[in-house]
Amino acid sequence: MTGEFASHKRQAEAAGEQEAQAMVLQQAFQRDPALWLARMRLDDPVFFFDPARLRATAALFMAHFPGEVTYAVKANPEGAVLDGLAAAGMAGFDVASVEEMAQVRRAAPEARLHYHNPVRSMTEIAAARRFGITSWSVDRRSELDKLGPLEGTEVAVRLKLPVAGAAYDFGSKFGAGPEETGALLRAVVAKGGMPSLTFHPGTQCREAKAWETYIRAAAGIAACAGIRLHRLNVGGGFPAHREEPAPDLPALFSAIDRAVAAAFGKNRPALVCEPGRAMVAEAFDLALRIKAREGETIFLNDGIYGGLAEWRDIAPSTRVTVLDPDGVPRSGESRRMTVFGPTCDSLDRLPDGLRLPVGLEEGDYLLFRGCGAYSSALATRFNGYGARQIVTLARQ
Repeated sequence: MTGEFASHKRQAEAAGEQEAQAMVLQQAFQRDPALWLARMRLDDPVFFFDPARLRATAALFMAHFPGEVTYAVKANPEGAVLDGLAAAGMAGFDVASVEEMAQVRRAAPEARLHYHNPVRSMTEIAAARRFGITSWSVDRRSELDKLGPLEGTEVAVRLKLPVAGAAYDFGSKFGAGPEETGALLRAVVAKGGMPSLTFHPGTQCREAKAWETYIRAAAGIAACAGIRLHRLNVGGGFPAHREEPAPDLPALFSAIDRAVAAAFGKNRPALVCEPGRAMVAEAFDLALRIKAREGETIFLNDGIYGGLAEWRDIAPSTRVTVLDPDGVPRSGESRRMTVFGPTCDSLDRLPDGLRLPVGLEEGDYLLFRGCGAYSSALATRFNGYGARQIVTLARQ
């Protein structure tokens, strides 16, 4: 009996070890995109969402930006993102539509909503009032008049300037020139509103110069108009980590703080920012599979009609890793290759191609890092393609 008992004990211990090993492996798959891809061998595009990265970025903004931080929902309105930001303490959100208002209210019922899309229908205005808007923006008199009596409501006049330094300019669609901005600020006061000023320096601004130029102009406009600003919204434009070195966001915040102090002095307004890209980009990676290779041309299972939509408009990211089907990174000699997406449209092509290892093969994966902004939000279903699946990582 003693020998039989010992045998059973060894078998039980072995089974327990196998179960423990299986649990460890399962946890590893949930933490590492490469291991997950090697195990699942998925043929469809997939986003990997890391809640810990999102929390860390939110904490960085809220700890270092010298004012209120409001997340620009347009960058990524996924429920997990809004829930994660609300749990991290984000209490303000920049919304551009009634649908975004509803999405935020589901995640954060008491959040402050800044409706800074400056052109609205009367139906949208009525719906926004029901959602309880904290701050509105305008860039023309006709849109200010649509709001009716303001009675203590904050209205931020949107300024535009010909400022360089962004990946692309936001002033071609929205914004008032300096003289018109001053007139609108005075009109806000005349209608009983709290006058604020807002601007957007553009997207992916790695230097502080764009903000500094806008801040100096804002101070001059307010002074000429005889208006003391309630708040100054310095917009978004904060860069994501698309190339080396990684952006130094606290340094940008400090530069903005110094510029406001120098420009406004004792009339310094409270500050607001509305990051989208920089808040959410690093929280997602996008894994695409190579469907075919022909010489120096590869075809992926997603492209500019899906998770890589924004690659048509800004410089490509350099943070791309090639993994073989077992999740092992490919290295060695590399060269620039032509990269097509999966649709029947010949425009479905990355404009600059990618520099990739020459040894890559059909069935390999391309892991695009920092792909959380303007990716799933812009994905279409053209030809039945478009990255949609999201796997949530369980980081330790």
